[in-house]
Order: sequence, then structure tokens, then C-alpha cells
Amino acid sequence: MATDDFPFASTHDLLRRTYDAFGAERMFWGTDYTRMHLSWRDCAEMFLRDLDWLKGAEQDAVMGGAIRDWIGWT
Repeated sequence: MATDDFPFASTHDLLRRTYDAFGAERMFWGTDYTRMHLSWRDCAEMFLRDLDWLKGAEQDAVMGGAIRDWIGWT
């Protein structure tokens, strides 16, 4: 869990290191929404808006494309 308020800047470095280690094809966005104190949209917005290094096809992969491919959905 983050140690600060939205957009949880305390997690951004760890997320970047995870991305650098595994790539967009093995980094799946998700949230345990039951433990969050903000909206589901805010949880997604951090990845869509606040991670400057995650854009384009890589962002699409992390936000659902990679897991779709992994489980074989078309």
C-alpha cells in the first residue's frame, strides 16, 4: 500500500522498477478495490495519467492487453 495520498507517488519508483524488470507483457494492472479508500476510476487513472513513462502500446498492454493475450482471449 502507498504511504501517501493519491496519486501515490511513493509507489511510482517501484512500479517503474517492476516494469523495467518484467516489461509491459508481464505487468498486469489490477487493484484490490475492497481495500481502497478512493474510486476504482482513481485507481486506474494513476496508471493512465500519472505514470509519465507508461504510454501507448505499453500502457495498453499493462491495462489489460497483456493479460488478455496471456489467457488467450481474442
